[in-house]
Amino acid sequence: MSAPPRPRRSPASANLAALLAQATRRLARARLVYGHGNIDAREEAVILVAHAIGLPLSKLDSAALKKRVTEADRRRALALVATRIEKRVPAAYLTHEAWLQGLRFYVDERVIVPRSFIAELLSVQLEPWIDDPAGVSKALDLCTGSACLAILLAKNFPLARVDAVDLSPPALEVARRNVTRYRLGKRLRLVESDLFAALGKTRYNLIVSNPPYVTAATMRRLPPEYRREPAMALAGGEDGFSLVDIILAQAARHLTVDGTLVVEIGHHRRRIEACYPRLPFVWPETSGGDDCVFVLRRADLVAPGALQRRPARRPAT
Repeated sequence: MSAPPRPRRSPASANLAALLAQATRRLARARLVYGHGNIDAREEAVILVAHAIGLPLSKLDSAALKKRVTEADRRRALALVATRIEKRVPAAYLTHEAWLQGLRFYVDERVIVPRSFIAELLSVQLEPWIDDPAGVSKALDLCTGSACLAILLAKNFPLARVDAVDLSPPALEVARRNVTRYRLGKRLRLVESDLFAALGKTRYNLIVSNPPYVTAATMRRLPPEYRREPAMALAGGEDGFSLVDIILAQAARHLTVDGTLVVEIGHHRRRIEACYPRLPFVWPETSGGDDCVFVLRRADLVAPGALQRRPARRPAT
């Protein structure tokens, strides 16, 4: 009589750490493009696997890594990784979740994935450019998209009423979902507008904007992940400054006497300074460097000759 079969031991590959390693290897081999909140294959694997198995990121610790995962969870996680690879969809669109300064935002392909350096500056209430945060009673976020910056404005300037503007009705639907999540409907107003067009004579102590600033040449060679985002939220015209020019030209009319303008333009400091040599741009240090975000006062914008524009140097192709 033969001996009964021995119970099958759970393989080491059945724990979460092994599943994350497997997902990371698959993503790395695919040579994907990152930059939508995650910087590499490992970070992307963590986001996708945690979402697939229903594990909050806050609970992803050393103890969790040792826990077994079910075969169903494993298959679900690897299927999500396969979708990321085959369709080249940013992870945030697969999980419908993006994080900025510790806040979670709903996202889908109606908006770009939140990743603004302005968020870092809002977390410290724009010190030292805002002398008195309590004095910010009215703030504006132009090109709001998912409303992530507008919500951060409301959170970091709790006495301010915030207007969030976007030209895209679908984007404003996503923004409304996030505003509702954070119960800011009484202080945060969503406005469908082509920049300042629908704002009348309203003036603000603080205007922030992360407008489209990708040059036409760069738009033509965007990798698939970035083509998943709305083109109108990225394309800034031939030299990337089509909307930036309008913001600079019109912002003073919508700023209070001591108002402040904060605009993100990617890594285009040299070109914008060449276009506007008389504007005293200030460039705060962010995790992206000191060439991504500029700060101007209203007085800077109304100084004689300040907005005289020189032709932009031809962007690299």
